[in-house]
Parts: sequence; structure tokens; C-alpha cells
Amino acid sequence: MPSTPRRRSRNIAPPREDVLAAVMATVAERGLDGLTMAGLGREVRMSSGHLLYYFRTKDELLLQTLEWSEARLGAERRALLTGPGTARERLDAYIALYVPDGHRDPHWTLWLEVWNRSQDADDDARARQAAIEDAWHRDLTELLADGITRGEFRAVDTDRAATRLRALLDGFSVHVTVGIPGTGREQVLDQMRGYADETLTPPGPSAPATDITPAS
Repeated sequence: MPSTPRRRSRNIAPPREDVLAAVMATVAERGLDGLTMAGLGREVRMSSGHLLYYFRTKDELLLQTLEWSEARLGAERRALLTGPGTARERLDAYIALYVPDGHRDPHWTLWLEVWNRSQDADDDARARQAAIEDAWHRDLTELLADGITRGEFRAVDTDRAATRLRALLDGFSVHVTVGIPGTGREQVLDQMRGYADETLTPPGPSAPATDITPAS
């Protein structure tokens, strides 16, 4: 007779990814107010003391969860940026990936919390946050450069253009996440498409000069 599977001992740590996935699921279902070390411990069958042993602080747990979520987004971002399609189509896909799915998007909710807590973060935590930002910025800069080379975008300073575009995306994304009226996901995507048209569309051919002879 096969033995009955034994439940995981509370003294044995589950895989790190299981813990981080449980954090994200809790944020998605109950928000950050519903995330406690005791509640998370019950979810993954660990004591809150064991969680603190592995992650040291709640700030570190949140940052590691954000890094895990960003790694998954990064793989998706790189796939779409290296995939088929025009540079503009890939830019639209980048923007769609960047903008939150809607009010209380769990990834953005977590990101905002980590930002807020980073005021007192140490140098290591700040460097890890900067690495996340740098990855988004680097990929956008390369995409803009590719679009310029293809003639799809006007010649711009790619670093400066990427900084401005991401600043606009960040502002709109905060509005979507906190649920400010008039800034839903589809409205933001429309705004961003308009901004891209205005700032990146190459100038059209110059109108031919007209030889007008003044009347005598």
C-alpha cells in the first residue's frame, strides 16, 4: 500500500520561488495591507521567524519579490523586443508591457511600496533597484536606436528620449495603479501612442519651393 504523502515540515524551507510567488499572490488578492509575515508563513508552512531568518526583514522580502517579478517581465520584454515587427510595433509592445493592467496591479503596487521604503534603504538595496531601472532604460534606448537606423524614428538623443518617455510612463502608471479617474490603462496607452507620434515620427518630405515672381 503506498504511503500517504507527508506534509512539508514547518522546519524545512520551501523553494525561494514558492515564497516569492506567495507574496505576489497575496498582494494581488488582498493588497499590501493583507501581507503579514505571520500570514505568509501560514501560506508557505513556515513560521514568521523562519521567514525572517531567510529574508532578514520585510523590506528585503519585498525587494526580492520585486526582483523575481522583474526577472519574469524582463524575459518577456527581451522576447518582444527581439521579435518580428517594426520598431514602432515593438515600441508599442514595450509600452503595453510597462503600463499596469489596472487599478491595484500587483507588480506596480509592490514597486510603489519598495520605492516608498527605499528612502531609508542601504546602498545595496538602492543598487539593486537601480539595476531594475537600468534594464528597462537600456532596452528602450536600444529600441529607439534601432528605429532611427531603420528610418522609422526621427534622429533623437536616444538616452534623453528614453529618460523622458519613461518618466511619462512612470507618472501615468502611478495614476493607473492608484485609480485616479480618467487615467485607465486604455486611456494611458492612447496618450503614449500620441506622444510617440509627436516626438518620434520622422519629418515628412519638404514641400517643393515655389517660385513666385512679385508683380511689377
